[in-house]
Amino acid sequence: MVNVQVINPFDQSVAGTVPRAEISDCLAAVDAAQAAFTTWRATPPRARAEILRRAFDLMIAEHDELSRTIVRENGKVLADAKAEVTYAAEFFRWFSEEAVRIDGDYRRAPSGANWLLVSRQPVGAALLATPWNFPAAMATRKIGPALAAGCTVVLKPASNTPLTAVAICDILRRAGVPDGVVSVVVPEPSGPAVTAMLGSGKIRKLSFTGSTKVGSLLLAQAAQHVINCSMELGGNAPLVVFDDADLDVAIEGSMLAKMRNGGAACTAANRFFVHEKVHDKFVDAFTNRMASLVLGDGLDPKTNVGPLVSRNEQDSVAAFVDGAVAQGATLACGGKRAADKSFGYQPTVLTNVRFDNDILKHEIFGPVAPIVRFSDADDVLRHCNSVEHGLVSYVFTRDVGRGLRFAEELETGMVGLNRGLVSDPAAPFGGVKASGLGREGGHDGLLAFLETKYVATNW
Repeated sequence: MVNVQVINPFDQSVAGTVPRAEISDCLAAVDAAQAAFTTWRATPPRARAEILRRAFDLMIAEHDELSRTIVRENGKVLADAKAEVTYAAEFFRWFSEEAVRIDGDYRRAPSGANWLLVSRQPVGAALLATPWNFPAAMATRKIGPALAAGCTVVLKPASNTPLTAVAICDILRRAGVPDGVVSVVVPEPSGPAVTAMLGSGKIRKLSFTGSTKVGSLLLAQAAQHVINCSMELGGNAPLVVFDDADLDVAIEGSMLAKMRNGGAACTAANRFFVHEKVHDKFVDAFTNRMASLVLGDGLDPKTNVGPLVSRNEQDSVAAFVDGAVAQGATLACGGKRAADKSFGYQPTVLTNVRFDNDILKHEIFGPVAPIVRFSDADDVLRHCNSVEHGLVSYVFTRDVGRGLRFAEELETGMVGLNRGLVSDPAAPFGGVKASGLGREGGHDGLLAFLETKYVATNW
């Protein structure tokens, strides 16, 4: 059997190995999911709920080891990994509660000719594809609602970070999930295997988190088989600081919005627009905070920022910064790769960035904050909405009415108003435009794995 080696992004040591799945292995997992679906969908909601609740308890009990596994394969600092495990476990608890709240409807037709009975039924076997940046949370955010709804799943994690996915699925097995209901496959390369699974005729749901480019390709493949899809794709989040903002709140929120997960998050603030009246004060304070962060091994308690997951990611971030400087931006801090052999990149602040600088058009996915000075709210709104993505925005102002009016005009699925964090298992997470289709989390996340059935009857 051939194994996939998982590389530690800090020192390039082997963090672990997992079996490399061949296409035949992936199709066998799909067959197992389809075979288990009949029994699992008939399992009472309360029984499904209790299994998810036990999985939550096990994740909390094994919190420290899961956190360290994330650091070893992903590179993020231990504090971020611990926060992720807590967040990830919460999806199992939330959807254990949602499992017993699958709703329906019963009403008389307006004509009086018959009755309308509406029920929800599980979609079927689901293929779940997750990225490397949140290897625990992106898995539980999909597995939780799928199992709660009565679906069976095949999980395909990123090949950079499969160890966490394997550990979570082992927890689910020990919590009581029957054989075949949850499987993990790690094909490398993944493209042909995903194509084969989608083409098997047995996958009825695809839930994908990743880049818009890959998501578009998967949507095209799924369309050939009319597969139900949920897509959580890229982001290019604007962060707007108005002239009346509480700067202490804005700085704290900006640090969280930018540096959670070292900037490798689809929700990361990517384009900073700061009003000219507070620009200099904001830049000074924010730069001091960014420059004080320590880059290093995620397991070292003195480290604030870990390495990126791979050399390719490091090269990408470096190219964005070099390109911005070439177009006239100024380095306020950072701007260099890690001095050691890790895949790290220094926390970086860019000032004198113009509205037309290329760095504002792309998702950076690293610890880089380009700051644009603005004077007109209507002008900055146009620039906020000028990109193809529309996942999340951040707005800082003391005038809540102004903030809500501005939020209403932003073309994003989520807005953080005087907050640098929007993610919550109880909230509907997702974007508009090229940032995806559908929502995860909240009750919407459960509905994503359910089909609506209507029966017309009379007696």
